[in-house]
Amino acid sequence: MNTPTLIVAHGQPSAPAQAARELADFALQVAALCDGPVVSVTLAEPEGLAQATAALGQGGRVFPMFMAGGWFTRIHLPSKLRDAGAVGWQVLEPFGCDPALADLAVTIAREAGAQAGVEVLLAAHGSFKSSVPSDIAYSIAAKIAAETGATTRAAFIDQTPQLVDTAGFGQICLPFFAAAGGHVTQDIPEALQAAGFAGKILPPIGLDRRAPALVAAAIK
Repeated sequence: MNTPTLIVAHGQPSAPAQAARELADFALQVAALCDGPVVSVTLAEPEGLAQATAALGQGGRVFPMFMAGGWFTRIHLPSKLRDAGAVGWQVLEPFGCDPALADLAVTIAREAGAQAGVEVLLAAHGSFKSSVPSDIAYSIAAKIAAETGATTRAAFIDQTPQLVDTAGFGQICLPFFAAAGGHVTQDIPEALQAAGFAGKILPPIGLDRRAPALVAAAIK
């Protein structure tokens, strides 16, 4: 029997059903490229993790649709799996830590016009508690700059430098997020408007048409 994979995302506590449907659609695209079953659940769904792992049985892979590693993937998610009674589940490296995602970020930026003389703003979540999320964002920004020649900066919602403080910078904004939740649809546009950003805001990297193939390759 092929090993099952469970794609797990934070979800949207204010609208858990919508986020769950969107993740399920993503999982279907990944499943079409994999041999084993691929299903999804968000942490915002009450009892969702327990129900999903019980349905799939003992042993499988968990793919965190998160943009950084650290506490969520190494402590919180394994703890949630234990609480759910899930046995034999391996937590893979998260979406944001895949080297292929950095390459995809460069490709997306280049397709949007990133080159010498162009300013690219990587909008990420960040954290006031840990440097892990910002370290990843900074490394992605550096890679975009090195490979396209564009002047690239990372700015954040939840730490400094904040997006609202990027006045006068940026012609392209790439949201370093896995889905189009409230941070992408509300927080980023509002912060950029306050900063006087007049450029183009791209869809979040997790919604790129090539993302399902990237996740399928990581699972394989």
